[in-house]
Amino acid sequence: MTQPMSRERLANTAPIAVVREGTGPEVLLVHGGASPATTWSGLESLSERWTLAYAHRRGFAPSPPPPGGRQDFDVDAADLAALLDRHLHVVAHSYGAVGAVIAATRRPAQVRSLTLIEPALFVPADDPDVARLQRMAEAVLTHGLETEPAILREFLEGAGAPVQDHEPLSDEVVRGVRRAHGSRGPWEARPTLAVLRGAGIPSLVASGDHHPAAERMCDTVATALDAQRVKLPGAGHFVAAAPGFADCLEQFLISTV
Repeated sequence: MTQPMSRERLANTAPIAVVREGTGPEVLLVHGGASPATTWSGLESLSERWTLAYAHRRGFAPSPPPPGGRQDFDVDAADLAALLDRHLHVVAHSYGAVGAVIAATRRPAQVRSLTLIEPALFVPADDPDVARLQRMAEAVLTHGLETEPAILREFLEGAGAPVQDHEPLSDEVVRGVRRAHGSRGPWEARPTLAVLRGAGIPSLVASGDHHPAAERMCDTVATALDAQRVKLPGAGHFVAAAPGFADCLEQFLISTV
C-alpha cells in the first residue's frame, strides 16, 4: 500500500500547471490516467463560450512530478483545492475525479457545479463487478508491466487504452502503465459525498455504458450526490469524446449558472 503524503511534504511542492483556452465562465478540467489531450478530445468547441482550464496532474508535463514519483489522490486534492478560488465548474475523469471530489468536500462553497466522468470511486465494495475491477486495478498498480498479461490487457481495455490482440503494447500505453505503477489505490479514498449533496452543488455523473462495474459505480455515486445521471456510449472510458457529450455537458453547465 502506498502511503499518503504528509501535509508538510505537500506544502513544499511546486504548483501544477493549468492551461486555459477560450472565453467565458471557467470550467476546470481534471484528467485521470491519460493526458489532458486524450481525455478531453471532443470538448474543443466549448472554448467558444467557456474558458476551458486544463489542469495537468503531477507527472504530466508541464506540471512537476508527484512527490515520491507516484500518483496520490490526496496530492491531487491539495493541488485542486488550491485552484478553487473563483467559484468554478469542475469536470473530472477517472482517477482525477477522486482528487477532485476530495477537493470539493474541502471547499464546497467554491464549486459552482461538479461533473464526474466514470470516477474511480469503488462503490459499492460488495458489488461483484466492482470488486473484480478493484482486484484487477490492484494487480496493475502493484505489479505494473509484470502483471499477468491477460489481467493487464483486460484492465487496459476497460480503461480505454488502445490495446490490440496479439500485438505488443504501444510505447504510449507502456508509459502510462509505468506512470501508474505504485500509485496509491483510489479504493483507499473515502470522500464524504454527503458534504457535496448537503451543499447543494449541482452534479452530473456520466458513463460510457461499456463496463458493468463502471456503470454500478456511477449509479452509486450519482445516488449519493443526488446528481443527474447520463450514459453516452461510443467512446468507452473516454466519455468526453462520445457523440453528444459536449452538448450534454454544456446544457448542464448552462442550467447551473
